[in-house]
Amino acid sequence: MTRVTALSHPLLLGFEEIERLIGRAAKGGGDGYPPYNIERIPRDGDASELLRITLAVAGFTRDQLDITLEDKQLTVRGKQQDDKERDYLYRGIASRQFSRTFVLADGIEVKSADLTNGLLAIDLQRLEPDRLVRRIEIGATSRIKSLA
Repeated sequence: MTRVTALSHPLLLGFEEIERLIGRAAKGGGDGYPPYNIERIPRDGDASELLRITLAVAGFTRDQLDITLEDKQLTVRGKQQDDKERDYLYRGIASRQFSRTFVLADGIEVKSADLTNGLLAIDLQRLEPDRLVRRIEIGATSRIKSLA
């Protein structure tokens, strides 16, 4: 049975990798924690476009956060340990772990990450691809063989 997808149109050739990335992004939905924003930072002169992912990670320190980039997949993980020395009368702020994944397109590079006031900001830079125009020469020999 053939699988029909949005990118299976006969004029869209070689987009299997994009379909795979879309599938990976759909699986990484998670439970919505931690909440995050994605914003476009205006260009500064001739600089390339910047994107910023901001995650609300209140209560986490730099040592409890881990950011990795593997195969176009940016993963942010947080891990807190319970403080055994504290005796809570009420505990409304739970220590919890999380993993948030973002799939990056070709040409997107992680520029920096910073943790300030409980907000983790990860700046991404979109590199401008070189525009390449190439003329394709038509050969003189015929590649079609006769059926005779």
